[in-house]
Amino acid sequence: MDFPVSKRMSSFRESVFAELAQIKNSKLSDGVPMIDLSIGSPDLPPPSFVTDALAKSSQNPDLYGYSLIGTGEFHSAVGDYYKRNYNVSLDPDSEVLLLMGSQDGLVHLPMVLCDPGDLILVPDPGYTAYAAGAGMAGAQMYSMPLKKENRFLPDLIEIPKEILLKTKLMILNFPGNPVPAMATEYFYTEAIRLAKKYNFVILHDYAYSELYYEQKPLSYLSVEGAMEVGLEMNSLSKSFNMAGCRVAYAAGNKQLINLLANFKSNLDYGVFLPIQAAASIALKDQSGFLTSLRDIYRRRRDVLAEGLNNIGWHVSKPEGSMFLWAEVPAPYSSKQFAIELINRANVVVTPGNAFGEWGEGYVRIALVQPKEILQQAVANIQKSGILKKVFA
Repeated sequence: MDFPVSKRMSSFRESVFAELAQIKNSKLSDGVPMIDLSIGSPDLPPPSFVTDALAKSSQNPDLYGYSLIGTGEFHSAVGDYYKRNYNVSLDPDSEVLLLMGSQDGLVHLPMVLCDPGDLILVPDPGYTAYAAGAGMAGAQMYSMPLKKENRFLPDLIEIPKEILLKTKLMILNFPGNPVPAMATEYFYTEAIRLAKKYNFVILHDYAYSELYYEQKPLSYLSVEGAMEVGLEMNSLSKSFNMAGCRVAYAAGNKQLINLLANFKSNLDYGVFLPIQAAASIALKDQSGFLTSLRDIYRRRRDVLAEGLNNIGWHVSKPEGSMFLWAEVPAPYSSKQFAIELINRANVVVTPGNAFGEWGEGYVRIALVQPKEILQQAVANIQKSGILKKVFA
């Protein structure tokens, strides 16, 4: 039977992730051990103060009803976190909103702000949820290329005036996924200036805020004028290894918070209360867990980046995020090189063009395996002879 399908489904294509997974699974079924560095899902457990709080709260039979909205405890914890880390003052009651993972907010905010045909400025390459949000809203995406010569920051001057006049939303992401770039205060200031001039909203995806190495990234909300025109969304998935808990927040302009809250009130019934309790404790934590987590990722970054450079694949060390953004050696395309790595080195990475046109020529490598496995990945790549062929 042929079922009718909505027109919006045409914007959701089967991703390259599915194709790579099929190739990987075929090799696994043949008994070939694979090293999967393609998906940005933390391999580390949450800290004990999170699991202990979750276990304790889950024993309370009174916490199994609908939460509907974020608890006062959770909203206050977000406010405390911003004051302590960024010297940003938030009203927990009107400038913070609980999300079911940051993807909840990233996909739904375009539906709040945009009508069919409106424009959304998105980084290219960018996280795939941005396209999903635009597709659900019926909006059109306008790509802001992330180029090496611009330190992978969008060139705001290149955006035509006629595009800015039709723009309802600009999405930014620093430290980024898939490109682990870091924004400057000047960049944010210029983006805010444009938003005020052309009357559009800025959404900053800050999911990798706690994964930084040499320099702490700027919160968008810490920049003058940011609260007037935008929101910042953050998740506990990467910072506290709570990906499966689906708990995050939006913070910023109270009118935008209210609009998104009203929209979400028609979609879901909130996050499990014990998860909110555990997340509140995580946001208040000052035990040094995050410092230790960064040390683990820093060592992984150094082992992988230095190892690849030593065998002839020249990659840069990222300042933040949990990825290497590695330029593909000629004459390969991104997808060709990713498939070669699977077939010849038993290593899975993600081709850059899976994240947009301007990702062609790169692959994203996730730091989601222990150092020893990353060292084995380097050894596999060297033994495969792929680099010897292209760099000879």
